[in-house]
Amino acid sequence: MPMDKDVIDLSKLQLPNLSPKIVITAIAVLVGVVVLLDSIYQVQPEEVGVIRRFGAYLAPPTGPGLHFKLPFVESVVKVPVQRQLKQEFGFQTITPGIRTIYSAQDFEDQSLMLTGDLNVAVVEWIVQYRVSDPYLYLFRVRNVENTFRDMTEAVMRRVIGDRTVTEVLTVGRQEIESTVQVLLQEMCNEYETGITIDQVVLQDVNPPDPVKPSWDEVNQAQQQRDRLINEAQGEYNRVIPRAQGEAQQTILQAEGYSLDRVNRAEGDASRFKALYAAYRLAPTVTRRRMYLETMAKVLPKMGGKLFIDSDAQGVMPLLPLEALRGLSSPGGASNRGGE
Repeated sequence: MPMDKDVIDLSKLQLPNLSPKIVITAIAVLVGVVVLLDSIYQVQPEEVGVIRRFGAYLAPPTGPGLHFKLPFVESVVKVPVQRQLKQEFGFQTITPGIRTIYSAQDFEDQSLMLTGDLNVAVVEWIVQYRVSDPYLYLFRVRNVENTFRDMTEAVMRRVIGDRTVTEVLTVGRQEIESTVQVLLQEMCNEYETGITIDQVVLQDVNPPDPVKPSWDEVNQAQQQRDRLINEAQGEYNRVIPRAQGEAQQTILQAEGYSLDRVNRAEGDASRFKALYAAYRLAPTVTRRRMYLETMAKVLPKMGGKLFIDSDAQGVMPLLPLEALRGLSSPGGASNRGGE
């Protein structure tokens, strides 16, 4: 039977004739390379290397750089202690960047939560953390990453369940983030996970899709209510302070008028008392002085004046009428006497 051209006849192959010394040397070199490769390891700047000898922890961890370990006896686990790690809940990022690509998988089992007023909210959040203790991180908790996710989800559901849906969707986001961070850190310390929480960020909080239209209508009504309240408060702040200012001004004017009248009355009374006391001491002098002061006020208002001696007899002398006319004009009043 003729043989196929593609079939190789192994019987016709001839192995090279190698001496045992060459074979032993080659095996020794190969073993040496394997041992050397298993003895050298490199730790990146943001990592530490945790050495385990026969599975047991060997302290202390090694820092960045090239290091040696016992081959086949010791193993190294690199822990990123300087890198900020991240866990996503309710969504999954496939490709980060300017146009981030998210997974189309449904994560409602993580994001769907019941609020304190028995409403449902879809909560998506991120937890950023660091490994602060490599020993606790590797040896104190089995499957620490899954345990940490379960702890985070439990704390978030607890905090969301203590608040109303309005607080969760609007004004309570920052308080929820800070509360979850504190409670989660306390739980991580209690479980000795070796994890330090840097930040908890609520990415997106929405009502479920079936009730979104109703929720939007409620939000619009609340916004309109708040707008009307703000407008009324603004009008109140514009009118009431002005009315209060006008009332205060009127009160101050009345108090000033009252004080002025009282002071004037007291001054007149004091002046009258002083005048009366002076009159009692010298009635004639006081009477004459009062007469002269009164005439000094009255006579300038009478215009031109002519004084004639009561004892004068005979024909009156001619008087210059133009002078008297000038005296009777405003601003030209003066006293002229004749005997």
